[in-house]
Amino acid sequence: MELRRGRRMLRDQPPARLLLLLLLAVAWLWLPAEGRRPPRPPPCPPTCSCTRDTAFCVDSKAVPKNLPPEVISLLLNSNKFTLIGDNAFAGLSHLQYLFIENNDIQALSKGTFRGLKSLTHLSLANNNLQTLPRDLFKPLDILSDLDLRGNTLACDCKIKWLWLVEWLESTNPTVPAVFCSSPGQFEGQRIRDLALSDFQCITTDFVMHQVLPFQAVSAEPFTYASDLYVALAQPSASSCSILKWDYVERKLRDFDRIPAHSAVHCKPIVAQDQLYVVVAQLFGGSYIYRWDTAVDKFIKIQDIDSQKIRKPNDIEAFQIEGDWYFVIADSSQEGSTSLYRLNQNGFYSHQALHAWHRDTDVEYVENNGKPRLIISSSSQAPVIYQWSRAQKQFVPQGEVGEMLDVQMVKHFKTKRDQFLCLSRYIGDSKVVRWEGQRFVEVQTLPSRGSMVMQP
Repeated sequence: MELRRGRRMLRDQPPARLLLLLLLAVAWLWLPAEGRRPPRPPPCPPTCSCTRDTAFCVDSKAVPKNLPPEVISLLLNSNKFTLIGDNAFAGLSHLQYLFIENNDIQALSKGTFRGLKSLTHLSLANNNLQTLPRDLFKPLDILSDLDLRGNTLACDCKIKWLWLVEWLESTNPTVPAVFCSSPGQFEGQRIRDLALSDFQCITTDFVMHQVLPFQAVSAEPFTYASDLYVALAQPSASSCSILKWDYVERKLRDFDRIPAHSAVHCKPIVAQDQLYVVVAQLFGGSYIYRWDTAVDKFIKIQDIDSQKIRKPNDIEAFQIEGDWYFVIADSSQEGSTSLYRLNQNGFYSHQALHAWHRDTDVEYVENNGKPRLIISSSSQAPVIYQWSRAQKQFVPQGEVGEMLDVQMVKHFKTKRDQFLCLSRYIGDSKVVRWEGQRFVEVQTLPSRGSMVMQP
């Protein structure tokens, strides 16, 4: 009876539908056994309970591995681990909600949250965190909610970066109030209410803020018309690049470029409300450009004497008695370190200094109201020139120590003392201090180091 009914049902089917049913039946028979089984549940560690997009883990000895890769929400509660290391959540690129709560976590590694590009909500509430490594949250580009309540955070210099420097200002997430557990003077205070001056830090850490994707051999920051700029010598790009600070984006952006095929130094000088850039080149001569507000570009206003400046190496700019000057150190054997003075029409040659000594660096120093130039070279000890008001020129005053082949000189002050740091490629470097009318050595830095001297 059933057989006749089945035959009658097949006979009543339209031919196309009958053919489709037969094909499906054959395909089912040809499938491997595992292909006929229902899909397996996603992998789940023994201490966790998982669905396709959610995982809940308790009593784990470490952050569980092999969680479902499509998991969107992960709750780690009342576990036994105290440290979370780098790349702890690798492979969970879809994770949006991460709750690490009610554990005894005492430390996080800098790369703990690396790879969590989709994370929007993060809770570290009710743990035992006392500090957080710098840039911990840097990989979390779209984080909108962060909960740090219930931790024993120490309000010291190690955590200053989080609240007062770059992270909160640049990301602006929602962060419930967090209070200091130590030191004593801050205990119970809300961390966001602390001022930068409250952190008595002995040292200041520099962090990467912006990467400029090119090479440069010199960098000179300057201010012009109340804006911040930096001039970069880029011989590989055949230019002096001028970048301007963007106050909205908090980054340097391209402003203008001055052609310079072999630039070694691009020195900005802001004098008499005019912006000049001295472009020093190894080949093809050196030039001076001025910013023209009428056309919004730099225009070349003069050449620098190529017979005096054959191989420029460094530029210093300064004011003496209201007049602007710049000096170029020449490192050729036939050239001369030269001083230029600004007049109404531009800069003109004012004085030749220290000819034929292959000068590598020049430093302008004022001590006891007396302007001085310290010129270092590869052929003798650094030479001191002092400004003569009567002659309106620099006159030789002596040498600094007995160090030959000093490549660079830099000065600095501490309270009333003035020092020079003399650096060398080969041999010891030194620090000297100014005493009376001469520099006296105060410290020798080991070979391949630098020398500090105090005036």
